[in-house]
Amino acid sequence: MIIDKMIVGGFPTLLNKRVTQAADLNRAYVELLAEVDMSRVSDVKRDPVKVRSLLRSLARNTATLVDISALESDIREKDNVGITRPTVYDYLNALNRLMIVEDQPAWNTHIRSSSALRKSPKRHFTDVCLAIAALGANETALLNDLHFTGFLFESLVTHELRVYAQANDAKVYHYRDSSGLEVDSIVQKYNGDWCAFEIKLGTGQIDEAAAALNKFISILDDKKINPPKSLNIITGTGISYTRQDGINVISLASLGA
Repeated sequence: MIIDKMIVGGFPTLLNKRVTQAADLNRAYVELLAEVDMSRVSDVKRDPVKVRSLLRSLARNTATLVDISALESDIREKDNVGITRPTVYDYLNALNRLMIVEDQPAWNTHIRSSSALRKSPKRHFTDVCLAIAALGANETALLNDLHFTGFLFESLVTHELRVYAQANDAKVYHYRDSSGLEVDSIVQKYNGDWCAFEIKLGTGQIDEAAAALNKFISILDDKKINPPKSLNIITGTGISYTRQDGINVISLASLGA
């Protein structure tokens, strides 16, 4: 089950654990991170309460373009914890050094449109299980909020794409412009070859995802950028096949996840 996979995560020592065991161990690691590791990383004392609040805020906003000011406001509003913008910057830097979070950069391309490209990165945990552990969420909570679980699924798939990209001399980006058009992941090799992916937890969103991909292709400046090698929709369930419009629908299981 996809939700169980997200709760367990991909750390080797957890792969054969039961879901409840893995969840307990992941929450224990988040506590260790807040109490010890964040201060140890650069011998700077950091407030565990603020660390936990930042981790929860990052988890609530996983796979989004949330900026520093939004994180600061979210922490104040949701956790009622006072935190300054410089502190958020410092803690994020420490989390990056500990390889707890990683950014998915924006794709810089040429479009035939008046829309402005968004340059902010998407924020992810290096393993989606850490986002779930930071929130203390369980299977029931995730099933009851499938909208949020969809963002967690996107983060899971982005991680899988990164693994394959790194093995094929490529990087993973995202696309979003001021009109609201977005593509969840763009995988591009250093030679310029690229392909696009929409990521949807449920098969009921396939037509919507295909429409977004086709619209995205229609605004690219084909005089300045080569066409994609493929257009793809990754889903959490169902079978893999190619649609009549040429877009590949790929079940997560087909990625070897």
